[in-house]
Amino acid sequence: MFTHRRHPTKARSAKLEAAAWPGSTWLSLARFAISPTPIAFRRRRFRNWLAGLVLVLATTGCGSFVARRMAQAPNSYPQWFGSLARVELAFDQNFLTNFPAHFTEVGPPSARLRYRIVEPADYHLQVSSTNWLKHGRSHFTFNFHTSLPGQANAWSATPRGTVVLLHGYGLAQFAMAPWAMRLAQDGWRCVLVDLRGHGKSTGQRIYFGVQETLDLSQLLDALTRAGQLAEPLAAIGESYGAALALRWKTVEPRLTGVVAIAPYAVLSNAVLNICRDYATWLPTGLVQTGLRQLPAVLQVEPDELDTRTVLARRPVVALFVAGTEDKIAPPATVRQLYDQAAPGSELMVLPHATHEALPYYFDELSPPVLSWLERQSGTGKVMESQPAQP
Repeated sequence: MFTHRRHPTKARSAKLEAAAWPGSTWLSLARFAISPTPIAFRRRRFRNWLAGLVLVLATTGCGSFVARRMAQAPNSYPQWFGSLARVELAFDQNFLTNFPAHFTEVGPPSARLRYRIVEPADYHLQVSSTNWLKHGRSHFTFNFHTSLPGQANAWSATPRGTVVLLHGYGLAQFAMAPWAMRLAQDGWRCVLVDLRGHGKSTGQRIYFGVQETLDLSQLLDALTRAGQLAEPLAAIGESYGAALALRWKTVEPRLTGVVAIAPYAVLSNAVLNICRDYATWLPTGLVQTGLRQLPAVLQVEPDELDTRTVLARRPVVALFVAGTEDKIAPPATVRQLYDQAAPGSELMVLPHATHEALPYYFDELSPPVLSWLERQSGTGKVMESQPAQP
């Protein structure tokens, strides 16, 4: 059960780990990668590297150095750089090869985005999950099974519209791939994208949404030229991707519907929350020094990095989703954004959901998200939704 407010190929199991990167930019909410080395070895290297980094920074007091690391492209960090996973996704690691990769140039600053298109079809998505406590913290495994290639359904020739799926910080397009399978079954053409500096996309640094909204609009232009943009258009994002989706809606008139799962309101608060949750040993003063220097590094006004500033200037209609056990973007934070949103927005709060696991609560999220997309786009008036496989 959840609270809901209205505003006045069958897979072979291949575990992909989600773990925080508190030492990279202190904004990383999760990282997915097949462990290239044993966990114990990875943890030892991680701790030794961070110990050296903290010692250097503590003696130099170089806030601009810390800020540049915060803005550094997440895909430029080594694979072993990360902490233990709290969420695991299990599905065939090669299943995305069923959907060809495309690339488009964006900028300035120049970058090359990789994206994939998942067409409407019956993929027979099945989801199962397990959870347990370890050292007092919740851990989850989500298993996803699909049949590939998908069988044509009633929307394969005429999609309901297009949904762009935006992953979290430090992740890549596959983190939102289960959502692509689920939405495609209900007739939506889905676009999975590696954001600037993530996955196989290029870009030396990230801009926390200031530049990425332009990247996404240029991606839409590329889809239009290729005849791959079926209107209406919606966006679903989680965490960093959720904040980006809200920003994008304020500047992109082609975007009609937005679903924001665990967005942050104030960037610095989210970063500090991550430190408290994942890296209590990291000096808070060091992180705060980097945060103060970050706007200068990115050449933006300080409050322009905050989602609440963007919504206060131009409120948008959106579906907001929060989890009661979210330590990074807690319900009170998401409610701040909901209160600033335009009339017609809705807020869902799921009990027991952590920040990392919240996007994969499919049983609770799928019906309201699909209903929201239909109502925002008007597609529900055209064709009734077909039930998905359990």
